[in-house]
Amino acid sequence: MLLPIGAKPMLQWVYERAASAGANEVLIATDDERIANAAHAFGAEAIMTAHTHTSGTDRIAEVARSRNWAGEEIVVNVQGDEPLIPAATIAQVARLLATHPAADIATLATALESLEELHDPNVVKVVTDAHGVALYFSRAPIPWNCDGAAAGPASHSAFAGARRHRGIYAYRVAALLRFAQLPRGTLEQREKLEQLRALEHGLRIHVEEALERPGPDVNTPADLERVRSWIASRVT
Repeated sequence: MLLPIGAKPMLQWVYERAASAGANEVLIATDDERIANAAHAFGAEAIMTAHTHTSGTDRIAEVARSRNWAGEEIVVNVQGDEPLIPAATIAQVARLLATHPAADIATLATALESLEELHDPNVVKVVTDAHGVALYFSRAPIPWNCDGAAAGPASHSAFAGARRHRGIYAYRVAALLRFAQLPRGTLEQREKLEQLRALEHGLRIHVEEALERPGPDVNTPADLERVRSWIASRVT
């Protein structure tokens, strides 16, 4: 989070995009004093949380409890590894939840762009029902196109129709607090995807196509270099 991209740490890039999204307030939740100190240095409010949380959702639930947010309030979880996330994307996911009262959580997806993405475990895939309600999230290639792999997995050549989950969530605070009290299920532990805890326990996740495709996120050192190059090419 503190590695530089241009003249700013990655954390600051994310914060500034969130601050441009029209939220009532933007907070940085962390269990690391170095993150909090960096946030304060560029004028952000940082909230120290327990170091025992297993997911960002659990961390945000602690903040919601400490702030006494009302159950109907909407809170958006923007991950700190998204320095190129558009402010419009943050606003979109909040608006999506606000317009779907039956949903507990809202999130976004985009079409996959390559076969490599389909097979990349760092690229989380999502499938939904006909009404946009999430059926499953996985690091594995889903949905599997049998016609595109007639000779087995090594022959797989089709990725059309597969969608990439964008790791941004909007929660109703009541659902967020419920989520944080639920036990981690088998699927979450196997896939290391917190959203599967919600599905395993019957929470409704509404998924919409992102109106603006986010830039690359940062999961690896190679990703960081791509983001640095992307930003440098637009600044110079």
